[in-house]
Amino acid sequence: MMRKPDFIIIGAMKCATSTLSAQLEAQPGIFCTTPKEPNFFSDDDVYARGLDWYLDLFSSAAPGDLLGEASTHYTKLPTHPRALERMREVLTAPKLVYVMRHPVDRLVSHFMHGWRDGRMGGDINDAVGKYEELVAYSRYAMQLEPYFRAYGPDNVLPVFSGCLRKAPQAELERVCRFIGYAGAPVWSEETGDQNTASEQMRKSPLRDAVVNAPGISFIRRTFVPKQTREWVKQFWKLREKPQLSSETRQFLETTFDDDLRMLAEWLGIDTLTCANFGETVDALEDPVWRTELVPRC
Repeated sequence: MMRKPDFIIIGAMKCATSTLSAQLEAQPGIFCTTPKEPNFFSDDDVYARGLDWYLDLFSSAAPGDLLGEASTHYTKLPTHPRALERMREVLTAPKLVYVMRHPVDRLVSHFMHGWRDGRMGGDINDAVGKYEELVAYSRYAMQLEPYFRAYGPDNVLPVFSGCLRKAPQAELERVCRFIGYAGAPVWSEETGDQNTASEQMRKSPLRDAVVNAPGISFIRRTFVPKQTREWVKQFWKLREKPQLSSETRQFLETTFDDDLRMLAEWLGIDTLTCANFGETVDALEDPVWRTELVPRC
């Protein structure tokens, strides 16, 4: 019988999910899929490959391993509306991990990611109104509520990326306890931060085809100084971090504060806003959902 995943990191995008997944995979007795983000339940073309294809991703795990994957597409409403519906058809009670960061910072990082992929362009302030997903993916309560209703709050662990940075070992232990890991996890400094976005260039199939052509590639590596090659690369990178105007930032903070108000209620804290996000989540000890307001269906 093909085994199913025990846990899934469901998001949010650009919140250190790759780093957390790599740290979990580094522990003996934990198996994570390759690719890291199969996106099986969310993406129609992947889902069409069939359940056997998905379960086969876990087939090389050792007996007794905890099985997991990390697909941020599962919490990308409204882009992927059927992810949870499909997941419920396959998984009865998976342990779900949801990682969050300051919603405005996540949005800016998301835009930079989209710029490098060639899917987003122009000024970030215009992009906020043009690309719905920039705001939607930072509305954490909106993304989480369907999972609460489907699986119950006890099966969803809140994690904050700032805490992962400041107390990585303690956060890794907390995640491992939640997913049922019986070993003694150790944070690996060698694994490091998996987010290498700052080193990535904007994608260009034509550029890559030209510079990687056998003859040109040899000439480039042999005769063009490294300093010159690095200078040329700068034309394909974001030279400065995109800046939000005061008007756009005010709009975003107002929008996100409404969402964070629900998140605060679920966490059992008095207030959570864009203004106090960092200091408030850093002060949380072993954050769990303390709500009974979203009953299991």
